[in-house]
Amino acid sequence: MLGLVPHGMFPRPWWMAVPAANAQQEKRIPMRQSSIVCLVALLAFTSCRPAATSQRPSPNDSTAAKNGLGSTSVPNADPFPSTYTRFPSTPLVIRNVNIMTAAGPMIRNGAIAVADGKIVAVGQTVDAPAGAVVIDGAGKYVTPGIIDVHSHLGGYAAPGVDALSDGNEATNPITPNVWAEHSVWPQDPQFPRNLAGGVTTLQVLPGSANLIGGRSVVLKVVPARTVQGMKFPGAKYGLKMACGENPKRVYAQRGPSTRMGNVAGYRAAWINAEAYRRKWDKWNADHKGDPPVRDLGNETLAEVLRGNMLVHTHCYRADEMAQMIDIAHEFGYKIRSFHHAVEAYKVADLLAKEGIGASVWADWGTFKMEAMDAVRANLAMVDHQPGSHAMIHSDDPSGSQRLNQEVAKAMKAGIEAGIPITEDQAVKWMTINPAWALGLDDKIGSIEKGKNADLVLWSADPFSVYARTEKVWIDGALLYDRSDPSEQWRTDFELGFVPTRIR
Repeated sequence: MLGLVPHGMFPRPWWMAVPAANAQQEKRIPMRQSSIVCLVALLAFTSCRPAATSQRPSPNDSTAAKNGLGSTSVPNADPFPSTYTRFPSTPLVIRNVNIMTAAGPMIRNGAIAVADGKIVAVGQTVDAPAGAVVIDGAGKYVTPGIIDVHSHLGGYAAPGVDALSDGNEATNPITPNVWAEHSVWPQDPQFPRNLAGGVTTLQVLPGSANLIGGRSVVLKVVPARTVQGMKFPGAKYGLKMACGENPKRVYAQRGPSTRMGNVAGYRAAWINAEAYRRKWDKWNADHKGDPPVRDLGNETLAEVLRGNMLVHTHCYRADEMAQMIDIAHEFGYKIRSFHHAVEAYKVADLLAKEGIGASVWADWGTFKMEAMDAVRANLAMVDHQPGSHAMIHSDDPSGSQRLNQEVAKAMKAGIEAGIPITEDQAVKWMTINPAWALGLDDKIGSIEKGKNADLVLWSADPFSVYARTEKVWIDGALLYDRSDPSEQWRTDFELGFVPTRIR
């Protein structure tokens, strides 16, 4: 009855109405089955707004720099700029709530004030902005919007059929020329389900078939007609890399079939990219003669070498993480986070020293050889290392709907291992730490004055299995209300036609 979600994602549970996919990818088996109560309904979404339009940048404007690309890039280096604009909103005060700020201790019976899409005050009491709507939280809980740094929503859209399997360009082990956003389908019905789970921002990555899989894209979980209408303005692009068994398996008969072949493949790609970067940097400096011939793959890798893109690497084993760090040292780039990283606990000190994050699951492992040394306390053990950046991630459209419960499981495992994890620490695993991994911790991830008003009101302590999202705001706009069908998004795929929201 259950199929496999593409790119090795978990089987969908029986209560999901969206059919599971029949991907030819790895199957993950949990180390233990967790009993999670989940009420993910097929919601009747009645409104959607059109994406905003945007003038295309000219070759000489600063759009590239604004979107995480260096000024020494090729002209018009970001031809697909964000067209996202905030939804209409009114000033807001949420009072009488327990606020998990992710920036300090929980504020009991506190209040949050929001205006113009930003948090303007937070504390025991706040002054209400003019014309504010006041919500009495009645002792419930508020957290920052959840951030999932490892998603394939839109790229492996539901229903999971081959026609919508667009996450892995498995035609060459080195494909930095592809961009995940060009596979994202905004009508994927999994997006509103993630929003209903409190996820407000996610990074959509290419799959892990290739040594270098292509560019990621950071999205706001909002209704839009185009992927550009969902793109987080100013977010840096990421580069997806993968080590270990996946590339070996995919290219066993036509490319690298060993780990030493994998490493040789990375190094050859970076050698070519470094030569390309030098040619373009010289031409940008002196403009002598014709510009070098453009190469889409090397453009991406050159931006990594310039420090303008963030590297996210699928890697399980501790020894391979160390090897990937050595390669980064050889060519002068930085790895932002290792994903899955089931052996991160073995090298937590090395990751902290290098300033590299660990994006991990709560309790998935032992489903293949490189995942055999998984331990449930992995997240807590990494977090316990001073200077670390530990965070939860999903790699799964179902798991992404309940990342709060995944954090709760990881917190419990840490406590059982003798690591004194508090809720004030644990909430950071799904908020400010993933915001850091995306280079957006100055905008989202915590409830502080001046931050974007991405907020989730929970019916109970979010680390309780009984907690449900009641309301979700993105940039101060109410985009999900469990009690109001008119504030629940349903995609065109499910409805056929959705009237646009009057703005």
